Order: sequence, then structure tokens, then C-alpha cells
Amino acid sequence: MGIEDITGKAKDLLGEHGETVKDAIDSAAEKVKEVTPDQADGVVDQVADKVKDVIDGASGA
Repeated sequence: MGIEDITGKAKDLLGEHGETVKDAIDSAAEKVKEVTPDQADGVVDQVADKVKDVIDGASGA
């Protein structure tokens, strides 16, 4: 199994379960915001949005 096979499998999985992964990212971001200072909330949201954008790009959404 080469890197192309692994990449293809990951893209397939994201295509099938991308929304679930993005929901988990949102949930994790909320937990991080609970334990970090309020000043960090904007950065946490930005990072979560970027990760979800990458998922959308990888899954072809």
C-alpha cells in the first residue's frame, strides 16, 4: 500500500464522514474555549474554520 492508496482512502473516508469530523472539530473547539482565556476564542474559531476548510477541500465538498 503506497502513499497514494492511503491518501485516496483518507479522502474517501472524509467524503463519507466529513460532516461527522467537522462536528467533532466544533465540539473540540468549544472545549478548548472553555479552558482557555476569552482572548483566545477568536484564534480557536479561526483554526477550527481552517481545518474544516481543509476537510472540505480534501473530500471534494
